[in-house]
Amino acid sequence: MPRLAAVVFASLPMLALAAPASAQSFTIQQVMSAPFCSALQAAPKGGGLLWIANEQGKRNIYVAEPGGSGYNLHRVTSDDADDGIDIGDITWTPDGTKVIYARGGDFEFPEESSPNPALLPQGVTQEVWIVDADGSNARKLGEGRAPAVSPDGATVAFLKTDQIWTLDLRDTTAKPAQILHTRGTLGDLSWSPNGKYLAFTSDRGDHSFIGVYTPASQTLTYLDPSTEHDGNPVWSPDSQQIAFTRVPPDTTGVHFKPRRTAVPWSLRIADVATGTGREIWRAHDGVGSVFHGTESDGPQLFWSADGHIVFPWEGTGWLHLYSVASTGGAATDLTPGWFEVDYTAFSRDRKTLVYSSNQDDIDRRHLWEVSPDGGSPRQLTHGEGLEVIPVLAADGTVAVLRSDAKLPIRPAVLDRTDNLHDVAPQMIPAEFPASKLVTPQQVIFNAADGLQIHGQLFVPASANDGKKHAAVVFFHGGSRRQMLLGWHYMDYYSDAYAMNQYLASLGYIVLSVNYRSGIGYGLNFREALNYGATGASEFNDVMGAGLYLRSRADVDGAHIGVWGGSYGGFLTAMALAKASDLFAAGVDLHGVHDWVLELGNWEPNYKPDADPNAERLAWESSPLAYVKDWKSPVLLIQGDDDRNVQFANTVRLAAALRAQGTPFEEHVFPDEIHGFLLWKDWITAYSLGADFFNRKLMGATQ
Repeated sequence: MPRLAAVVFASLPMLALAAPASAQSFTIQQVMSAPFCSALQAAPKGGGLLWIANEQGKRNIYVAEPGGSGYNLHRVTSDDADDGIDIGDITWTPDGTKVIYARGGDFEFPEESSPNPALLPQGVTQEVWIVDADGSNARKLGEGRAPAVSPDGATVAFLKTDQIWTLDLRDTTAKPAQILHTRGTLGDLSWSPNGKYLAFTSDRGDHSFIGVYTPASQTLTYLDPSTEHDGNPVWSPDSQQIAFTRVPPDTTGVHFKPRRTAVPWSLRIADVATGTGREIWRAHDGVGSVFHGTESDGPQLFWSADGHIVFPWEGTGWLHLYSVASTGGAATDLTPGWFEVDYTAFSRDRKTLVYSSNQDDIDRRHLWEVSPDGGSPRQLTHGEGLEVIPVLAADGTVAVLRSDAKLPIRPAVLDRTDNLHDVAPQMIPAEFPASKLVTPQQVIFNAADGLQIHGQLFVPASANDGKKHAAVVFFHGGSRRQMLLGWHYMDYYSDAYAMNQYLASLGYIVLSVNYRSGIGYGLNFREALNYGATGASEFNDVMGAGLYLRSRADVDGAHIGVWGGSYGGFLTAMALAKASDLFAAGVDLHGVHDWVLELGNWEPNYKPDADPNAERLAWESSPLAYVKDWKSPVLLIQGDDDRNVQFANTVRLAAALRAQGTPFEEHVFPDEIHGFLLWKDWITAYSLGADFFNRKLMGATQ
């Protein structure tokens, strides 16, 4: 087992902080020192596991094999620098002896150029690599991403410049060759179980197709093409058919608006040989007519051994798993109740589903098991931890990424009595301050319009002294997110949880808010009326959070701050623009400040003047529309290669604040993207944010 990299502070920015009411018990570097683990996968054979660990900006693949009383851990790749070069798109070879992955590029926006926040002189290229599972014999296969290996292990297909390329893995001297010249943005490469066909999706903008390429005859067929959006293809066990979703295009206008109903979506099955298709199920009008998938980056559909298609649906107003026979008919709710299902895993024999949900514990996640044929689900995990992203190993072991209030997300396995055991506890650095972290409390408060809002309250031990303390409200991004009662399973929000813990260690009472338009609380909460660019109804939740804190006997109501990133930056700016009398200071990371500008980032054909009323409403839903009332100081932080929120949002806000003399500070990361790729940039951003709050809030309470 290789020695894990040690934490080095000397090269990191160490910013002086104003003395808080109680001395900090740990640094921001320490609370962000633990690895963030993601992309958990099971080996094709046996009980081995694989995952990515981001250790202070150094991203590597780890493999753990069962042995003795635990697991034998080794690092497969050897990236030892905080250089901003991401890795992803990992897949095993079918025999389990090798791992193929992509390195470099922007995995959220793969069609964009590779970001280079470390300002490397040679730049960054997105490449596909192969390495033995023991870490030896690493070699580059070529430029590209999204590798998919044929079932016999002989061929890898991958995407490069929006075309499909293949490479013979049996010949180490072989060069990649382009196999198609086709239109559209391609994705979801998937070999048939028998290895004779390669399926993919082709997005044409206002419609999309499912394509099937036959290598033997070098022919391409589009399955049952239409004017709608076809996606989420899944192969039948016999390789003769593909099931997929068909979703009518949204012609109602802009993103970031409530969409509760639509022309109903459907499930279809197409014959691979002929390309002809048929509908097997259709959503009803009204609730559930809009397709909404689970959070999983993997498959949304599953084809069971007995011929059932399992799919996500909001037919009751809550996202559940349903099952319908491949011959068609009524759908069965496999997971009934008032809760949401998210990540789902399928056993290799196609007979068992394991999924995570917030059933009976709405602000956490636990694992459940159910048959695709129906029957009562069985709960696998309980307690005060969080369990997400399950995988089923070839030997039947259930593995999962778990976290809790004190320890970040990490791989674990269930034993035969449903007890969880960490696979690699030695990866947590000795300096990580787990014992010094507070356990967030679930709170439910009323928004300004009466809607009940869930949050997590971080109360430091120093707040039990009978005095009033400065407080901070945190708004997550997305907005399709839910913060939980523990470390989050997404890297961006794991970092935010660390920041909230750090602020609590400085003496702040911190409230993290699950505002309307987020997930976890049903369709109507997510598709809240007048949210986003159609009225910013979330501002009711902003006010409710501030007033809730002001009502607490342990909070100094004159010293409440607000912070957030992305959509949370939008709400931070709204709080300061419309309620500077309630929020005394803010830290706004890459926030949306002008919806008219932002909508064009997500919709290339967006024309604001096409609907003057919608344009007016989008502007009136923007912080810049109320900037004249903005009095409280703010710190603005953004990378200028942001692909999610245009940098112009911060440029325009800074100009407006400067013109009217509103105090603000700014920090720009050249060539950094939205979710900062450099660990040191997160350290800098959060250090600056804490220092800002200490000067603007805490200093006034001394």
